[in-house]
Amino acid sequence: MRFFVTFFILIFSFFRVFACTNLLAGKSATTDGSTMITYAADSYMLYGALYHYPARTYPPGSMLDIYEWDTGEYLGKIKQVEKTYAVIGNMNEHQVSIAESTFGGREELRDSTGILDYGNLMYITLQRARSAREAIRVMTSLVEEYGYYSTGESFSIADPNEVWVMEMIGKGPKNKGAVWVAQRIPDDCITAHANQARITTFPLDDRTNCLYSVDVIAFAREKGYFRGRNKDFSFSDSYAPLDYGALRACEARVWSFFRRNNPEMDKYITYIKGETLDRMPLWIKPVKKISIQDMQAFMRDQYEGTELDITKGFGAGIYGSKLRVSPLSFKVDGVEYYHERPIATQQTGFSFVAQMRNWLPPHVGGILWFSVDDAASSVYIPMYSGINSVPECFDEDNGSLLEYSSTSAFWVFNRVSNFAYPRYSMVMPDIKKVQEYWETNFHTLIPSIDKAVIGMPVEDARRFLTNFSHTQAANVIASWKKLDEFLLIKYLDGVIKKENNGKFAQNEKKIPLEVIRPGYPESYLRQMIRENPGLRVKTQEEMDSRVSMEQLEIERSEKEQLRIEQLEKERENDKEQESKEETEQ
Repeated sequence: MRFFVTFFILIFSFFRVFACTNLLAGKSATTDGSTMITYAADSYMLYGALYHYPARTYPPGSMLDIYEWDTGEYLGKIKQVEKTYAVIGNMNEHQVSIAESTFGGREELRDSTGILDYGNLMYITLQRARSAREAIRVMTSLVEEYGYYSTGESFSIADPNEVWVMEMIGKGPKNKGAVWVAQRIPDDCITAHANQARITTFPLDDRTNCLYSVDVIAFAREKGYFRGRNKDFSFSDSYAPLDYGALRACEARVWSFFRRNNPEMDKYITYIKGETLDRMPLWIKPVKKISIQDMQAFMRDQYEGTELDITKGFGAGIYGSKLRVSPLSFKVDGVEYYHERPIATQQTGFSFVAQMRNWLPPHVGGILWFSVDDAASSVYIPMYSGINSVPECFDEDNGSLLEYSSTSAFWVFNRVSNFAYPRYSMVMPDIKKVQEYWETNFHTLIPSIDKAVIGMPVEDARRFLTNFSHTQAANVIASWKKLDEFLLIKYLDGVIKKENNGKFAQNEKKIPLEVIRPGYPESYLRQMIRENPGLRVKTQEEMDSRVSMEQLEIERSEKEQLRIEQLEKERENDKEQESKEETEQ
């Protein structure tokens, strides 16, 4: 089912389980004028599925049972509204989208008596809000009335016109509610958050673009987290102070997104490495406008082209693998070390790029580009906000983490990605080829699909879009199964079978004409022979000088006798030296 693992368990002294990434873009920062937010839901305990909540009406006085999103623990009841909106994944029928990343923050501020956790807060709000601003009002009023159960969260909240980041943390078991700040991202800017609170100081008198709880500063003063003038108050520094793990595993992901959109952000590598204090701005202007294809590429970032590149170095192994076996950090001789944590990671349950377009009707304008498993080796498939149901391959009841299903997208994509990890640099070009084929095809199709449904009655359009999204998902899964078979045949037993125009080179008996033996990179071979010099091939001269086993034993005995005699001689010399020194004294 849909339960997330508890994200922020401390593993070592400063590295936590850093779980999610969000990238955001205002409508004037994108090529087509759409707003965009992304979400990578990363957890080893999350099954990748597309959630669906149909629109419903409820009798007055109805109540809603709340079960914690992470564990399924019953938390309590809240009042149900009379009418709810339809939700596909993390986007509702009005093109409101919400995503999150957990920053944790001060542990003493978690309220174990609260009823609403972050997951329920998102999906309940999506069923109740028609705009980003209304979503903020719904979320904050719900936690004020019922209490906030989770640790600190950063939320991405967007509609077709506005993009917001809201950061929230509880006030502890004796103080119901939460403290929070929400800032609107300028239309021509981009931002990101990745498991570290990013709102520092904020305008106190701009209610159009900045909203906050009335006690956000006063509560910090009361708890001793802040002293100073109100205008100098920093939400992040007060409620989620930075540590090295937050810099290297969290802020680094934000930096990589920023530096790919503005070269001036390269300088913050010193901040990421813990060498300088200057924090990155909350938002930046990209040097060029961002397309949906760009945003999908950013979700596949692995620090390529930087000194943090996860596919380089000893840890990447023989074939440049991005896989690092958990946990993220480790100790050797009492010293703590770490693996880099990129945006694209193997434990992704699902990810999406949400695209909201204000020039189209709501049921057409919203597209949730949805993917399961590692974004680097999967496909973003368009799910329109107006569809009536979820494709079978994305259904949350089709398989689970402990139940394999051959029709589940999660399992189909995982078969391919897990085959690729140990032979990454060899296999990824084959995967990228199929990935690019489908995504290019989708981006070509979308304008004609939009045009086809604009004039239709709404219910007819919904049926058309449902059929389109279902068909595309089924087509991708069918092709990925073929890719799985193709990769197994091509790379069987560590060799590579040659191809001609996508077909294996073979004779009339279906025997491969030739196989390629890829071998190992020279750097790896040098490391191998340093650790095992006995692998060296003997020369012919050495072969010619071989002796019998009896002779070898005689030679070994003679060498051992010489060694013993040498030791005896050294002992005699030591005794003579000691005797000489005693005489001189």
